[in-house]
Amino acid sequence: MSQYDVAIIGGGAAGLSAALVLARARRNILVIDAGTPRNAPAPHVHGYLSRDGLPPNELLAAGRDEVTGYGGEVVSGTATDLVPDGHGGFWARIDDGQPISVRRLLVTTGLRDELPDIAGLRDRWARDVLHCPYCHGYEVRDRQLGVIGAGPGDVRYAQIVRQWTHDLVYFTQPDTLSATERAELLARAIGVVEGTIDQLVIDGGQLRGVLMSDGCVVRRDVLFVPPRFIPNNDLLVRLGCLVDRDGWVVADHTGRTSVPGVWAAGNVIDPRAQVITAAGAGSAAAIAINADLVDHDVLDAVLDLNNGPLPRPTTNAHPEETP
Repeated sequence: MSQYDVAIIGGGAAGLSAALVLARARRNILVIDAGTPRNAPAPHVHGYLSRDGLPPNELLAAGRDEVTGYGGEVVSGTATDLVPDGHGGFWARIDDGQPISVRRLLVTTGLRDELPDIAGLRDRWARDVLHCPYCHGYEVRDRQLGVIGAGPGDVRYAQIVRQWTHDLVYFTQPDTLSATERAELLARAIGVVEGTIDQLVIDGGQLRGVLMSDGCVVRRDVLFVPPRFIPNNDLLVRLGCLVDRDGWVVADHTGRTSVPGVWAAGNVIDPRAQVITAAGAGSAAAIAINADLVDHDVLDAVLDLNNGPLPRPTTNAHPEETP
């Protein structure tokens, strides 16, 4: 049976950053990586100081090399179950195999994007259908952009996307805009198309426009879609972690959840975290986890000392003078 100080579930930026800090703290750590990062379809990572423009797979490969270089372990697989062991630690099971004993858990399993049900949208995801203007806006600047609105707050999202182009169209269902929203869109020359989108128009392997249900085609080069974020938090929920009214696990500024010994970091608790933000959150969680382990190491050492044999008295006498 394998035993570790910390098991990190998820090998993205948050998980690997935490693993690096903990491995450098000389902790025995295991990263369990399912190998399905959310940003895998994206060609580059942006906004990450000193790593801007790096392909996501290269960033993660470098992170794995750094972690293993300090003695950390990274294994491919899916954590199927996390169970308290009754003694303050946990059992972690990988792909229904033999359970692994761990003292602390850090879950960094991210989230998934739920997109509107529009023909062709999913196929173009992370290519010319995007979700984060801060991640991709500069690369598509000054082109014909569109925003597909689907809920409250999407008009403000369109106003943010407007920062990267003077040619922006906001797609929405009829009778959804307030008078104020309509006036604000008009003030910044954002076009409004009200109606139902039938499908995307693809030609030559590229997005060319949006086909409306009335047969009208609105030419666009790139679409931004504010998706609905769904946290991959099943493991945390099954452990009994407290969630808020929207279904997100509640954690403090270090990622500590309501279940003792369990932390979470990255998109699994913060839908707005970019790669660099997630990495920082992983680092903060690792420092908190190590401090928590140190506290328990001190307590265990004191208990061992008090319960062990009485220490031998010391003396400064010369051996020959000892009676």
